[in-house]
Amino acid sequence: QVQLVESGGGLVKPGGSLRLSCAASGFTFSDYAMSWYCQAPGKERELVAAISSVGGSTNYADSVKGRFTISRDNAKNTVFLQMNNLKPEDTAVYYCYAVKTDEGAVVTYWGQGTQVTVSS
Repeated sequence: QVQLVESGGGLVKPGGSLRLSCAASGFTFSDYAMSWYCQAPGKERELVAAISSVGGSTNYADSVKGRFTISRDNAKNTVFLQMNNLKPEDTAVYYCYAVKTDEGAVVTYWGQGTQVTVSS
């Protein structure tokens, strides 16, 4: 059974930090590129950060560059999102996403999400 389980969300004051984790199971984690998406109330889900299957390549939304860092530990089947200098506009549900292309077919998995609220 495939699972992506996010943790680490919560309530934090502006300027604070959180570290999100996403623990994967039920598939070969190291074969998949991993991403974090966020969805604020009334808005579409959008990409926050992505990392390649072996961790050699990352990319970020412009709004989080210099503040967020995505990383992964393939030995522990876990991807992380270090979030620093948080702003109220970062408030959203954060989702973990796994994707790979296998013989032309795209295989994807989503986690259930973790709430991040930035408020004083």
